Amino acid sequence: MKINELLHKVFGTTPGKGVQPKEAIAYSVTGIGQNFICTIVGSYLTIFMTDALLFGASGVRVGAMEGAIAVAILMLATRVFDAFNDPIMGSVVDKTRTKWGKCRPYLKWMAIPIGICTILCFLPVFEAKAMWTFVTLSVIYVIWSVVYTVADVPYWGLSTCLTNDTTVRGNILTIARLACTVGAGLVTVGVPIITDAMTAKYKYTDSAEHIAMIMQDYGVDAEGALTYVGTVMKTMVEANANTLKWIYFVCAVVFVVVAMPMFFYGFKNTQERFTAEGEAPSFGHNLKLLFKNKELLLIVLSGILGGARMVYSYTGGLYFAKYILQNEGLYGIITLLVVPGGLVASLLVPLLTKKFTKKYTYIFVHVFGGVVMAVMYFVGYDKPWKLIVCAIGLVLLGIPQGVNNIMTYAMIGDTVDYLEWKTGERGEGICFAMQTLINKIGMAVGAFIGVMSVSIAGIDTETGAIAAGGADRLWNVLILSGVISMFACAVPMFFYTITEKRQREMVAELEARKAVK
Repeated sequence: MKINELLHKVFGTTPGKGVQPKEAIAYSVTGIGQNFICTIVGSYLTIFMTDALLFGASGVRVGAMEGAIAVAILMLATRVFDAFNDPIMGSVVDKTRTKWGKCRPYLKWMAIPIGICTILCFLPVFEAKAMWTFVTLSVIYVIWSVVYTVADVPYWGLSTCLTNDTTVRGNILTIARLACTVGAGLVTVGVPIITDAMTAKYKYTDSAEHIAMIMQDYGVDAEGALTYVGTVMKTMVEANANTLKWIYFVCAVVFVVVAMPMFFYGFKNTQERFTAEGEAPSFGHNLKLLFKNKELLLIVLSGILGGARMVYSYTGGLYFAKYILQNEGLYGIITLLVVPGGLVASLLVPLLTKKFTKKYTYIFVHVFGGVVMAVMYFVGYDKPWKLIVCAIGLVLLGIPQGVNNIMTYAMIGDTVDYLEWKTGERGEGICFAMQTLINKIGMAVGAFIGVMSVSIAGIDTETGAIAAGGADRLWNVLILSGVISMFACAVPMFFYTITEKRQREMVAELEARKAVK
């Protein structure tokens, strides 16, 4: 079988008619670049602030607040603010009229501004623990979030402009989400391995074994050894923080340089076929459309309730690997363990939706995920065999993660058709703004819980010291929040009514209406 024939079979496309594999591939390539950018900021800006700039150190305060709490509030507030900018951007997309379409132009226009803002977030000139650093970085982060939204909303809206065939669109989104997972995975796995390897020489401790070694090597008593350790640790902490600054900066520059051409490639090699015509709607009109789309609102509610289902894969998981497991590189293993289940689930999505529909597939996998996390919670983590059980649990958690990554995009695409069937208006921008809103609420909750867990566990990010019982508290926060979120997000979907059969009937009716005109 020729490659082109194989690609048509994979995407379900028809040679010479409608969307073509070349476009689907270009769309997916852009997703890789987009996730390079999103993940380097979403996963590592927090730890850049707490560990490289030392706002998570004991005794550091930002105004009246503990430093770690200030970072947590910054992440939550900025991302919630950013999430609620999405409907505005969605309305802007729906008002856009260019020779390239309504979504594609933003891939061209916003690539370079996003890249510049991403690099600015990790400038190594920021001074550790300084108020001016916190304020300046906060402003840059807010600007980054707005600039990123300007490209993010139209990117996902573009999927409904490529085709109105729910099966083809589902196949394209399946491959695109897999590509996005690859992009995010490269950043998530690669960066901790680099930081752990390059800062290993700075990890001095005041353990009994270390004290005994210094007493023997330098011929000093215990008090002298402790004095030596204190002096060395202070020097090592400063060197560690400074090294982390440069590692994150260089990583950001590399991923930006690689990602930018991917945005342009997606712009150049896609074509919009299904877009609204006529007078551009106002923002107020789009909001009214949004509230007429009850099926979409159920998806949004489910997404918000599910915001904490993957806290373990965000900053909290990185802190757990670094301070509890004593190996930052293990964070990459934690995220990689989810991949096999996610890949299998992603590949099975077309089969599962055909047999059980999107609705019941979504409900089942999240209930399953809640049960898996509950088992992990009761098993614990403090013995090797328990870690093995939890590793198996992470593999299984890839199933709801993989299904969710694809299913919500496909379901929102169906709600665009539903909205057009109900009102005569598609509203791709405002509808897919809800998907990016869901994503950002999840990132906001994940970052907030992750950084708050540092304070709850009593972790000093400057010295690595952990308060008594802190490891258990960190574990409880990361796992129990996921259990609750997994179960909660399934509830609204019991009221979702769009089936694959109903979607096809709506599209057929829409085509009949257009034929009459």
